Parts: sequence; structure tokens; C-alpha cells
Amino acid sequence: MAKLYFHYSTMNAGKSTILLQAAHNYRERGMEPFLLTARLDDRAGPGRIASRIGIGSAADTFGPEDDLFALIETRLATGPCACVFLDEAQFLSDEQVWQLARAVDDLGVPVMCYGLRVDFRGRLFPGSAALLALADEMREVRTICHCGRKATMVVRMGPDGTPVRDGAQVQIGGNETYVSLCRRHWREATGPRPVSQR
Repeated sequence: MAKLYFHYSTMNAGKSTILLQAAHNYRERGMEPFLLTARLDDRAGPGRIASRIGIGSAADTFGPEDDLFALIETRLATGPCACVFLDEAQFLSDEQVWQLARAVDDLGVPVMCYGLRVDFRGRLFPGSAALLALADEMREVRTICHCGRKATMVVRMGPDGTPVRDGAQVQIGGNETYVSLCRRHWREATGPRPVSQR
């Protein structure tokens, strides 16, 4: 039975590596996956999912205006598709997560989403919030803080190398911009939270 999956973590936990390995496993068994990634994040090049360890694959892209149910339905009309793999799921809208759920329910295709759970301010991304509400199965991809504890938060670093507390929710970047930390060290790095954020 098809399901909607959400694999979530903080930055640099290996989500894209796991996605690419799973897609490779499908191909090795003669089953074709459909790969999608956010058009917004083109650090690996347009229409490409890549991992920090050097592996990558071509992918179709989605933006906020795209109907993902229609996109998947169109892909299924071209031939067999064993599974949909979607990277950068935090950039989905609430409506797009519902479209993915509908693709699972009505088209019978499994959809595996990979993305961040929270932003640098400790707030859920809209796509991640919707996936936490709607996914049939959720799996945490773990990474560690410099202290050895599980990292669950991410801090954004400014040009001067100090943590940033405010700004747009989305700023594309990698190791030069973001550091994954446990909650304790994230709190120490970002300082006390204003009353409105507690």
C-alpha cells in the first residue's frame, strides 16, 4: 500500500545521500523512481539533487506555483513509476503537501519526502509542518552537534561568522552558512528568546 513518508532532520545529516541511495536501489531492481527537488535550491545546478559526499542525480523541479498531483499524474502517464522521491520538502506549501497525499491515495504511488524540520529561528517550515500533520510515516535522520549530542536545531551564520537571529526564513546555503547544533548549544549561540517567540 502506498504511503506518504517524511524523512526530516537538521542541516548536513545526509538526507540527500539517503534519497539518492534509495533511488539507486529502485533502479538496480528495474523500478523507475521519479525525482523532484525545489527549483529554489540550485546549489548543485538546476534540476539536480546532490550530496556533500559527491553523488548526485538529475531531477525534475517544483516551485510554489506547481500542482504536484498533476505533475505526478503526468509522469505516471509516460510509463511505470515505482516511487516519487522529493528533496528539499521544507519548501513545499501546505497545499502541495495535500497534493502529494492525494497522489498517494488516488494514484497509488509512494511519495518519500526529505527535508528540514525547523529553520534557524527554531520555527517549523510550512511544508514540514504540513508533512508532520499528514505523513503516514516519519523518520528522523540524525546528525550530531559538536558536543556529541543529537543535533536538532540549526544556526545561521552571518558574514562575520556570528550567529544571526533574524532575517528571511529561506536563505539558500550550505556549510558556509549553517551549523547544526543540539538545542542547548543553539540556545547558547542565539541568546534568550523574546517573549513573543516562547
